[in-house]
Amino acid sequence: MKLLIKNAHVIDPANNIADFRDILVENSRISRVAKSISNGADKVIDATGKIVIPALVDMHVHLREPGREDKETIASGTRAALKGGIGTVLAMPNTVPAIDSVENVRLLKSIIKETAETHVAIAAAITVGRLGKELTAIPQFRKEGVVAITDDGSSVESAELLYKAMRKARESRLLVICHCEDKALAAGGVMNLGPESTRLGLRGISGESEYKRVQRDVDLAAKAKCPVHVAHVSCAESVEIIAKAKKKGVKVTCETAPHYFVLTDEALGEYDTSKKMNPPLRGRKDVEAIKDGLARGTIDAIASDHAPHTISEKDIEFDRAEFGVIGLETELAVSITMLVHGGVLDWTGLVQKLAVNPAKILGLDRGTLSAGKEADLVIIDPNKEWVVRTEDLVSKSKNSAFLNAALKGSVDYTVFGGKVVYKANDK
Repeated sequence: MKLLIKNAHVIDPANNIADFRDILVENSRISRVAKSISNGADKVIDATGKIVIPALVDMHVHLREPGREDKETIASGTRAALKGGIGTVLAMPNTVPAIDSVENVRLLKSIIKETAETHVAIAAAITVGRLGKELTAIPQFRKEGVVAITDDGSSVESAELLYKAMRKARESRLLVICHCEDKALAAGGVMNLGPESTRLGLRGISGESEYKRVQRDVDLAAKAKCPVHVAHVSCAESVEIIAKAKKKGVKVTCETAPHYFVLTDEALGEYDTSKKMNPPLRGRKDVEAIKDGLARGTIDAIASDHAPHTISEKDIEFDRAEFGVIGLETELAVSITMLVHGGVLDWTGLVQKLAVNPAKILGLDRGTLSAGKEADLVIIDPNKEWVVRTEDLVSKSKNSAFLNAALKGSVDYTVFGGKVVYKANDK
């Protein structure tokens, strides 16, 4: 089958393209990208007024399967990803059981093969059960196709153990992803420590609990000469520490999530659990620092940290509610609204953060519209306004921090493997 996309404003940073092009897709791959293509095609999409980008690579997604299929499954999560313009996700290992052994990696791979609708890369755990006591069989993971290791949801408390893990990961060519949180400093908090936590009478989580652990993990990475990636950066001090480490030549990359460059802890209002996540929403200076870090290139990637939960886990007292929000279906539109229309990034910079850099960090051959590559791409209406509504969400869980938000920028089509797999307004 041949698919021809005409008159598109193509944004493909990997090939230095930010101009009007036609794209021809043949047999699941991109055949040509040129000024004008008249080759006969089975299907033609007129993309006049639209922007075409490589499908997103979301490097931080909780798909919950195996074990918590009541929250999300690989099938439902990857369908939600397609609606959000995402062609590749990295599955976090905090499942039940954790992805902490070759056997559990193989179990996950079998589910992916049978049910996934996007590419799903796998992150395995650093420690057995993610308990921080004993290292997993790290050298064996690469042979199973694992691309990263992380105890995400928990930080590895023992610096000695994490250093050993980094050494093994370096030898095995695996990326180490660090959840940076000092539990002792977080002290059982449920939101950002500051005037808002005082007003609401809730125990606070200090920025120090994040950035102190960022400093420790960056220092360990320098010592181990191991590439390390810092997950869900939320505060100004973390951005500064990472910037300084990069200048020193430390192989460190990092990501943030849309809620950290849009919302402050003031958005919690009267105990709004749909905006409870870990790390928590911070203050205004932190939001500005995150945006500045994106603009300057200190922050390499934007990821959703998609963390689905059931209604019964969220629609309860704030103290008892689970941490985490979903984001697969909104991260692109929120980023367009706040970063592109907000003047923080241009379209090329946005695609770098959402597709090119995540693919590069994970060592995946994605994030480009080069001829010969698999045809995973997104057609976007950059100015279309829409409202996030519960009934429109594809994810099994509905715990979005952006419910009822008016966003600008909508996915018209997602093409995956050369086929149109999502079309706006299709029911």
